Amino acid sequence: MAIRRMDNVLIVVEDLDAVIAFFVELGMELEGRGPVEGRWVERVIGVEDVRQEVAMLRTPDGQGKVELAMFHAPTAVRHEPEDAPANTLGIRRVMFAVDDVEETIARLRRHGAELVGEVQRFEDIFLLCYVRGPEGIIVGLAEELR
Repeated sequence: MAIRRMDNVLIVVEDLDAVIAFFVELGMELEGRGPVEGRWVERVIGVEDVRQEVAMLRTPDGQGKVELAMFHAPTAVRHEPEDAPANTLGIRRVMFAVDDVEETIARLRRHGAELVGEVQRFEDIFLLCYVRGPEGIIVGLAEELR
């Protein structure tokens, strides 16, 4: 049996509106948003008395998705520093291919984003950088140069 596709990446957030705005500015499209609760979700995620609001965003090509979840109950738990460095264990970033790294950075800065390091050229293939957005979410940006 083989994997058919990667469906989505989940990011738990405190300010759903701010994070949606950040990803929409990046170029993702809001596919849907609404409450999720009940015994079925409690059984899936292994947490009791769950009440959350979930938003699903998709890339313009429809192939990639980011799911955002804001927990009303129980309260979300932070297990690492908000601005964890790149060498912290766990998922550190989501990478997106963009048309123009500098223009994308400028747009995301209006939503509080900051460069983690610098924009760097990888040979003659990519311009790459990491941007830290709302709630410390790190997004990688890659501009193909060929």
